[in-house]
Amino acid sequence: MATEIKAPTFPESVADGLVATWHKQPGDACSRDDLLVDIETDKVVLEVVAPADGVLQEIVKGEGETITSEELIAIFAEGAVASAKPAAPAKAAESASPAAKNNDESPILSPAARRLADEHGIDPQVIPGSGKGGRVTKEDTLKYIESQSVAQAQAAPSAPKPAAVTPEPTAPVFAGERVEKRVPMTRLRARVAQRLVEAQQTAAMLTTFNEVNMQPIMDLRSRYKELFEKKHNGVRLGFMSFFVKAAVEALKRFPAVNASIDGNDIVYHGYQDIGVAVSSDRGLVVPVLRNAENMGLAEIEATIREFGLKARDGKLGIDEMTGGTFTISNGGVFGSLLSTPILNPPQSAILGMHKIQDRPMAVNGKVEILPMMYLALSYDHRLLDGKEAVSFLVTIKELLEDPARMLLDI
Repeated sequence: MATEIKAPTFPESVADGLVATWHKQPGDACSRDDLLVDIETDKVVLEVVAPADGVLQEIVKGEGETITSEELIAIFAEGAVASAKPAAPAKAAESASPAAKNNDESPILSPAARRLADEHGIDPQVIPGSGKGGRVTKEDTLKYIESQSVAQAQAAPSAPKPAAVTPEPTAPVFAGERVEKRVPMTRLRARVAQRLVEAQQTAAMLTTFNEVNMQPIMDLRSRYKELFEKKHNGVRLGFMSFFVKAAVEALKRFPAVNASIDGNDIVYHGYQDIGVAVSSDRGLVVPVLRNAENMGLAEIEATIREFGLKARDGKLGIDEMTGGTFTISNGGVFGSLLSTPILNPPQSAILGMHKIQDRPMAVNGKVEILPMMYLALSYDHRLLDGKEAVSFLVTIKELLEDPARMLLDI
């Protein structure tokens, strides 16, 4: 029985998608839930799987083609059996190289692994896969690249040295070629670029700065981190959960920072959905902590860790990345000391965290060395006045420097 394979249903915020990689070809046998194709949108990579046991009969939309929500992309024959291929002679099979053995069956690559292979000019068929069903993962590709580099480094000293000759005057010889490579921008990167430009063109964006003494938070972590980890099944106590909790409390006190502009209206949100910017191989993504006001430190840390793993593997869902009333970006993990974060429309503000650095500070008339962090709050001046924005950032500073205030709601 022929079955139509259609693109997933995209939400309203996603106009279309791109056929990234077909993992099965016409005539290939498939088991139920086998991965057929990756669909790349401007937010996530969606996987389309086989609806039942059968054979992929026809591909309607090839790799690189743009598709819309629920558009027909392939025809699948349920219950069909792939035609048997003639077996190769035993001797030929034994002497065949790994690349030759895979001529009839292309290896299954994850999107991240395929991008790495393309960037380094590697034939995917020579990469041994350790994933399910021989799937080549990003880690497999990295190991293969590293092994090739080591092999080349070991082989270099054994090469015979050419006999020394007196060079004749010739034209200059360059040691290597100036190589350029042109690749299409991914949909995610293109969408990020578009939104960042829109934010700067449409919002009256301004940034205010402050600094926070991180010693109280660091002392609290040092005192309770082991007990916290045991209590919450291995969840580690990080800095981000304190910033999320402080942001939630500050947003409750300054509702305009949690609001957004919709045409000529201001929409005040009665909940705090905090977006946490996460860097991935595909680009910057911002998964959202839903109803962060109801989450404890452990739940926040566990959810953020889950987001990071999903972003690394390209498994974040569209529902996990839509919405959000406020965003926190941590450039400090990359060593950034100070920056001006760009708004995530239609949100009215974004908080930038930075590197913790020991600095001499005046405390009660004495100079002390304290672990300080610069904070940056970029905000839309159309909605927020300087007084509200500065007061909001000062509130976050005060809550972080005296964490007990978050528990006592003072």
